[in-house]
Amino acid sequence: MAGGEGFPSRGFWLYWQADAVSGFGSYITLLALQTLVVLTLHGSAVQVGWLNAARWLPYLVLGVVVGALVDRRRRRPVMVATDLAQAVLLAAIPLLWWRHLLSLPALLIIVIVFGSASVVSDAASMAFLPRLVPPRFLQRAHARIDGTDAAAMTAGPALGGLLVSALGAPLAVMADAATYLYSAVALSRIALTEPPPKSGTTVSSLIPEIRAGVRWLYHGSGLRTLAIATHGWFAANAIVGVVLAPYALTVLGLTPLQFGIIGAVGGAGALAGAAITTWVGLRLGTGRTIIACHIITTAGVLVMIPAGLHTHGWASAAVLAAGQGLYGLAMGMSNSHEMSYRQLVTPDELQARTNTTMRSLNRAVMVFAAPLAGLLADHWGIRPALLLAAGIFAIVAAGLALSSFRTIRATGTGTFVA
Repeated sequence: MAGGEGFPSRGFWLYWQADAVSGFGSYITLLALQTLVVLTLHGSAVQVGWLNAARWLPYLVLGVVVGALVDRRRRRPVMVATDLAQAVLLAAIPLLWWRHLLSLPALLIIVIVFGSASVVSDAASMAFLPRLVPPRFLQRAHARIDGTDAAAMTAGPALGGLLVSALGAPLAVMADAATYLYSAVALSRIALTEPPPKSGTTVSSLIPEIRAGVRWLYHGSGLRTLAIATHGWFAANAIVGVVLAPYALTVLGLTPLQFGIIGAVGGAGALAGAAITTWVGLRLGTGRTIIACHIITTAGVLVMIPAGLHTHGWASAAVLAAGQGLYGLAMGMSNSHEMSYRQLVTPDELQARTNTTMRSLNRAVMVFAAPLAGLLADHWGIRPALLLAAGIFAIVAAGLALSSFRTIRATGTGTFVA
């Protein structure tokens, strides 16, 4: 268990490396899969919506159960095993393509199984970090993780665009498979004594534990306001995630390389946000920092809408990139405060359940919102869909600003006061 050691410890360095490397590959794969659907499989916004829904469906189906199960296990071995499973699943995509067997249904099946492994991995990872890092350093730990994630968001799409242009989308996925292997090796080297696993897992024993996690999140912890706002944020984010690739590649006629550069600008914004987030939080407080980030997100989406109206080519790409930069800036600033707040008010024995329940319901929102967003974009147009997303982001910001959440502020001991 985490004690009084300094920060960053060797164990955190290994955890950080594993997360950074696998995160880098994930951004390559995200661009590669969307490009594969749009260009290789000739799909529309609806098909991109189904791809995104398949990615998050396991959270809806398995999330709350997985959280209760992970709370009964040692978390590091679970993380190692799921990293290896994800590497194998990603390697299957270019293999099927090479054998001329890759289709949208086959891709969706792989993505669903991959997402199932991600549910388990994320539950273990989120619950493992508070054991690895002392409470007073948790926000700083998340800020460092967000910083490397932002760096991956910056370089990953650009490299993904180059790999897709040079090798094709299916082969570009192989890069991510290698990163999961690296992550498994790094995590296996962390030396940390965890509590022994609980025995006697049955359905009858899991149901009360699942209920306890949900009850803590929405009634006993003070997290309900943030949880509901975050659900709204994910609905709007699902719309943006679905329409962005068709908007760039089809409506604006940009190349995969240009699309990758736009994603890189979003990553640069996230890197800047992660670099200043602790400083901003100390001055504004946790609640007001998160609210400010939602306002910036709204502005970012509004900037994306005019892309292509009076410009073409690189000029359109520049407008879209500016919106992505603001979008990334907000994400880089907000996540460490939201995650540290959630984890610091939650007891160790409820970490996996609380975080996975939250994440599961957020992904459930995306499962339903992503296909609807694709239908909306195909029938009403992509720009009206983006305008809807901006409206939802604005409502989320206003809801938090009008609640007592705006006064939440972290203390120097890793606790929070209103």
